[in-house]
Amino acid sequence: MLLTYRALKRRTHARNLRITSPDGIDEASYVRIGGIDQWVSIRGEDLSNPVILEVHGGPGASNLVFIPRTRTWERHFTIVRWDMRGAGRTFAAGGPEGQGEMTLDRLYRDALEVTQHVRERLDVPRLLLVANSFGTVTGLRLARDHPELYSAYVGTDQNIIDGGRDASSYQALLARLENAGKRKELAAVTAMGPDRTAWTAKQWALYAKTVVTTDALTYDTMKTVVIRSLWFSPFHNLRDLRCYLKAMNFSEQLGPQTTAVDERAEGTAFRLPFFLFQGDSDVLTPSEPARRFFEEVTAPVKDFALIEHASHFAAFRHPDRFLDLLLTKVRPVIAGASGLAARPASGTSDSVKF
Repeated sequence: MLLTYRALKRRTHARNLRITSPDGIDEASYVRIGGIDQWVSIRGEDLSNPVILEVHGGPGASNLVFIPRTRTWERHFTIVRWDMRGAGRTFAAGGPEGQGEMTLDRLYRDALEVTQHVRERLDVPRLLLVANSFGTVTGLRLARDHPELYSAYVGTDQNIIDGGRDASSYQALLARLENAGKRKELAAVTAMGPDRTAWTAKQWALYAKTVVTTDALTYDTMKTVVIRSLWFSPFHNLRDLRCYLKAMNFSEQLGPQTTAVDERAEGTAFRLPFFLFQGDSDVLTPSEPARRFFEEVTAPVKDFALIEHASHFAAFRHPDRFLDLLLTKVRPVIAGASGLAARPASGTSDSVKF
């Protein structure tokens, strides 16, 4: 009965995802990026719309499963969803042995190659860079270094990594575990210590899992948004789902590499419009560090907004609210020079809740 319902739901999603508009695009294929075949999907109802390049999270968690939830975005934007090395169909194509160099630097260089491929394929000068969760580490670096390639940066579930100086989220997890009486988990996290640079890949993954399962809203989002999207994805059969999870386990090795990153040392000056849209109740990438970083950023235009009743995966739990932010705050700015002229340089805005 469960598999029958799944089959019906997947067929419904597949039908709703058809793009039939004469000016639309729906193509997906392997592209040679960084010496390996990497999966690139391009979808949208009108090729005259701005082009979004998504940089997904995880690590190793492809955004393809969220396409049914973000279908309405494709009416207003052409969206490029790229499975990084170690993720999704890219992992499926080569397996663990075929992923090549698994480093943050390699992901950064891959992203630049994907950017160039999309610019040439769609004949557009710039892409709107939208990064979520783990992908925001690479996203910030791209936005800092290459304003000539991107019309704006939008970060959600934004990681702000400061070289290990801020242990507030670690301390908050210890408090939740103690209050819940979870002694075994408390002992394990306490033994890891607050110094993330000393964590192994397994410890890094254990920390993230413990954060997710000890916060009610985050855990509910994982079940109702992430797991449900995986289960009913029209693009993934049961074998694909197993491969998806294997990819995430394989990509855990990238996690500890982020702990040495210091976003402020890398720079708070951005030469392109800069936006952060954060879940107001995110415990994995909390909103306050993101807000503090935002206040230090200089950019031609910048804006910050909180998405109400959202933890991690804010854009996918509330896709309509996230789209509204894109349409009301971002699209007017990237529409052209007149949009930039209408807003004060390096201006800040008060946090707006959606």
